[in-house]
Amino acid sequence: MKTSFRRALVDKLLERLRHPAELMQIIIGPRQVGKTTAARQAADLWDGPVRYAAADLPVPPGPEWITNHWELARRDVGSKPALLILDEIQKVAGWSEAVKAHWDEDRAAGRALKVILLGSSALLLARGTTESLAGRFFLHRCPHWSFTECRNAFNWDLDHWLFFGGYPGAAALIDDETAWRAYVADGLVEAVLARDVLALNTVGKPALLRHLFGLAASFPAQILSYNKMLGQLQDAGNTTTLAHYLKLLDTAFLVTGLERFSAGHARSRGSSPKFVLWNNALPNALGLRSFETARSQPEVWGRLVENAVGGHLLNHLQGLSYEVTYWRHRNDEVDYVVRSAGNLCAIEVKSGRPGALTGMAAFKKAHPDSRTLLVGTGGMPLEEFFARDPRELLL
Repeated sequence: MKTSFRRALVDKLLERLRHPAELMQIIIGPRQVGKTTAARQAADLWDGPVRYAAADLPVPPGPEWITNHWELARRDVGSKPALLILDEIQKVAGWSEAVKAHWDEDRAAGRALKVILLGSSALLLARGTTESLAGRFFLHRCPHWSFTECRNAFNWDLDHWLFFGGYPGAAALIDDETAWRAYVADGLVEAVLARDVLALNTVGKPALLRHLFGLAASFPAQILSYNKMLGQLQDAGNTTTLAHYLKLLDTAFLVTGLERFSAGHARSRGSSPKFVLWNNALPNALGLRSFETARSQPEVWGRLVENAVGGHLLNHLQGLSYEVTYWRHRNDEVDYVVRSAGNLCAIEVKSGRPGALTGMAAFKKAHPDSRTLLVGTGGMPLEEFFARDPRELLL
């Protein structure tokens, strides 16, 4: 990896920190994708004192932890604005109320203190920002690494990104797939499940949640009914429990259960979910196929390509006014449907031989005002699709 590699987030952070608008900066995203690195790189370029602290402790701290570090940062303020960085902020009980109180005090006193908050739980950060911090922050999303970033940082080709997924910390291990799998499974997945899901949410059946994630990782880009899940999971309870646990996995940026598109409604709630993992490292690290084996099996590789397309959409459209779903009617199916205000686009993915596009034709007939996009064989090349922001393609 190029040690000097800098994600675009760093420049965006500096731009917002130097902007005259008085807003704290909040960075949200998965674990181990470079949120802390980006904040520290921005801090290295900050012209003033910097104070950093992380709340990722064995015992979650209380609001006094925020107060202590905030007071220390206030003492740093001098002729130049000081910068306070608080990492894993969602671990602090009552964090949003404490941040609001200190932030408002600084604004009233005219203190030149800039603040960056980082977090890896979308659900807990959303609760805090909605409840207490309205109008006080600018939100930055730090997604999983794109193909372009992995190509530039690690010199990967598309096939390697499609299999290994692009966790930067795991990139140096891909020549030893056993070590790579252990790192992703133990150092990433287990850390997210234990620290960001189970420790911070009420989960009555932790084993079931882990098994559900394992099931999703076994069926990337595939539709699985809740009844089938109940048949494959021990002590599965009911469909409501599974839907709730799947939502928790979604807020941790692991896997999303896409809902079926329904005309007249953005989504068909309660429909059989389509599993899309946010990073292709997840299904491959938990599976047994090697890179060479997966690449030689067209059906397996096709699922990885289709999952990567879905992950690319989720990573780049999260939090925006887009909804990503799938469509199925009788024997016709479209891999992804993206909906925004006045815009409907059906996306089909082909990674092997060209075939009949009966699903897209059926969708277009049912929704004449929709647009269609073929990605892969016979359509937009995969490298071009993954190198572009989906918003450009959906306009």
